[in-house]
Amino acid sequence: MNKKVVSIVAASAAAIALSVFATGCKSKSSGVTLTVWESLSGPDEFIKQAGEAYTALHPDVTIKFQNVEIGDAAGKIALDGPAGKGADLFGAPHDKLGELVTGGFVLPTSNVETIKSQVLGACSQALTYDGTMYGYPVSAETYALFYNKDLISENEVPKTFDDLIAWSKKFNAENPGKYAFMMDVSNGYYTIIFTTGNGNRLFGESGTDTKNSDLNTEDAVNGMKLFQSLRKEILDVPAADLDTSMCDGAFQSGTVAMHITGLWNVVNFENAGINFGVAPLPALPGESKPASSFSGTRAMFVSAYSEHPEEAADFAKFLLTPEMQKLRFELTGAMPSVSVDVSSKYMPGFLQQLDYAFPMPSIPAMSRFWDAMKSASSNIWNGADVKSELDACNDVIMSVE
Repeated sequence: MNKKVVSIVAASAAAIALSVFATGCKSKSSGVTLTVWESLSGPDEFIKQAGEAYTALHPDVTIKFQNVEIGDAAGKIALDGPAGKGADLFGAPHDKLGELVTGGFVLPTSNVETIKSQVLGACSQALTYDGTMYGYPVSAETYALFYNKDLISENEVPKTFDDLIAWSKKFNAENPGKYAFMMDVSNGYYTIIFTTGNGNRLFGESGTDTKNSDLNTEDAVNGMKLFQSLRKEILDVPAADLDTSMCDGAFQSGTVAMHITGLWNVVNFENAGINFGVAPLPALPGESKPASSFSGTRAMFVSAYSEHPEEAADFAKFLLTPEMQKLRFELTGAMPSVSVDVSSKYMPGFLQQLDYAFPMPSIPAMSRFWDAMKSASSNIWNGADVKSELDACNDVIMSVE
């Protein structure tokens, strides 16, 4: 066991045991090995260290980590689960919930009322499908406006997109070789913010409308016209050259004043020596509150094909204890899914934005959103007719398979 796990178990054994008791965590079987799928670059180390800590408390249960990236897990469990070689527990984003439930791939949350009382309300809501909760939320997320304090002062950070455009024009003119603003313009995870004016929401207010995506409404069209204008006004770069890695790298190099991204980049930017802050997103035209962002919940789901569902659920509950949530934050930078204090001067900015975020819908049609919105966003950024692109996007998403 590595030093970090030893310190956690030694220093917090009583607290962990109390948390385990409070959540009903207990091992009922002997000689059980649980296979857990998770992503690399942080979540993998969390599962490994949490697994060691859990086994220290429950010696009859061994946690076996396997790398399956979070975006691939839903598709892989559909193939591997019925074949008897899938995970007992796997990580997946909550927007895959409808796909997982309708496919019969996951089990409902056990001791659901206890879990709901422990986790953030937005997380339990995100994992509820047709009145039933599935999975165990291990982190919450949204994104916000990062700003480089060496390029823009805190009191200059724009509160509206109109102000952002005005400030950016001046900055760009005075700072050749630098950029006032940057974002991944092809990723619907981010571009969705421009469709949310006047309360417009993907798949309607509750995120469950199966008749229209609401991506081609008047409010969505107006918002995406604003999005399109950003290229002409302040960021004349083709969509192909503004993907996530390029934008993250540019901000990390110190050449970008403002960038839309999430808590997961805090450690990267700190390690790069960037002096930055985090603020809520600017407001859309005609509005005074920050633009609405997607909120996401990352969950661990118990496979319907697991031979050890009780033990898998028990380990998932253990991941929600305050000690494990703090460990996850330390290793991944992800926002805890429970009310626990973590040391981060950037958290207030994300929490402010979270007040205006809405959960990514989880109905099955959501699986068609990503590629369709990526195409529409790229084409719109590159000059295509906004209404035509959004109509086509809606048609693809709402197509009946």
